[in-house]
Amino acid sequence: MTNPEGCHVQNAPFATWHWCSNRSPWKRKNALLSSRVKKECLLRNMRVTGRYETTSVAGEKVRAFVPFPLPPAEPPLELSPELLGNIRSAEEAVRRLDVAAGLVPSIDWFIYGFVRKEAVVTSQIEGTQATLVDVLDYEARAEDEDHPSPDVEEVCNYIDALRFAREELRRRRGLPISMRLLNACHIRLMNGVRGERKQPGEVRRSQNWVGGTRPGNAVFVPPPPNELSGALGRLEKYIHSASDLPPLVRIGLIHVQFETIHPYLDGNGRIGRLLIALLLEDWRLLSQPLLYLSLFFKRNLDEYYDRLGRVRTDGDWEGWIEYFLRGVELVSEEAVQNAMELSARAKDDRESVLGNRQTTVAAVRLFERLPEHPMITVKRAMKMLATTRPTAAKAVDALVTAGVLEETSGRKRDRVFAYAEYLKLLGQGTELQPVAATAVPGGPL
Repeated sequence: MTNPEGCHVQNAPFATWHWCSNRSPWKRKNALLSSRVKKECLLRNMRVTGRYETTSVAGEKVRAFVPFPLPPAEPPLELSPELLGNIRSAEEAVRRLDVAAGLVPSIDWFIYGFVRKEAVVTSQIEGTQATLVDVLDYEARAEDEDHPSPDVEEVCNYIDALRFAREELRRRRGLPISMRLLNACHIRLMNGVRGERKQPGEVRRSQNWVGGTRPGNAVFVPPPPNELSGALGRLEKYIHSASDLPPLVRIGLIHVQFETIHPYLDGNGRIGRLLIALLLEDWRLLSQPLLYLSLFFKRNLDEYYDRLGRVRTDGDWEGWIEYFLRGVELVSEEAVQNAMELSARAKDDRESVLGNRQTTVAAVRLFERLPEHPMITVKRAMKMLATTRPTAAKAVDALVTAGVLEETSGRKRDRVFAYAEYLKLLGQGTELQPVAATAVPGGPL
């Protein structure tokens, strides 16, 4: 919609974000609507997704956005024939992934690999410069390392937070999906890293913002602290309430709402994406945690931020849901393909190991553990096999001779060996790529 001055207008109670075509799309200003534009908004039945609360930060007045409760209303979410088709396609792709998980030789292999892949990619979205190989290399040498690099530690913290949350959800008296659970995850996420001074495990008590140098010139200002308790309480209520909307649609709505509320001073993006994975498993859409959307978001990062922003400014929940479902379908299909390729790789390499004259019983046992430990040292192999150093070293040498392991460290002592071909398949999409430096709604904070 355009106003008489040729500017795009997205309505909110008595005010709008104002975007002129000759300006950067992120340089928006609050502006009072003329009565003519107000009437046009009403006639077009545009959806309002929240209200603006004027607050003062460091003597500067800013307008913070407070989202309305889920589900979308006035008008309600429109499940068009096209969107219903997207829902069916995404649901079928998730079911195929769940079936494929039951066909692989060892589901633990894939849980180990896919969890670490997600941890790396979701951290890369926030600017962390660590690869999957960096993380696995640290795990292989953890006993000999005093401390990982800060970037690797952030990834390891995410792995720990996800492990903790899954264990809680499986425990009979464990925490349900709630702010208590997410706060506990946040503590683990922030432990010892750059956000450790930003109230780990606590909902913020001060105003945050996304983009800009201060709230006054920010791209997006989330709800002020006094609004958080109510907004988060309503979100929890929605998570645990009955709904006629398909579960995948609800998960998409919940992710946006969490990112809009932005309850923490740091780590909101990672916790918000972790919430997607937890809901998929807790709502029994998947029996195992094999679907993670961070890879799709990373590949389509500009659209991710744009879709989040359009929900807030245009009320375009439908556009976000289409994008989200497209990601679910694509990532599910890729996960099935990746699982099959990894299974085939392991099968072919097992034959090579068994056909190698130098193969020992210990070497076979070590090979069967490689998909869960694709980078090892002799010292680690000793522990995995509960055997002596000579026996472990001989097993490693046999796997090198069979063409399964490759020495990667270049050192004479404490050498690291990688299951290289397996890692090439597992690590697809985890390579470092430049991430946009300008934060946008829902982006790093």
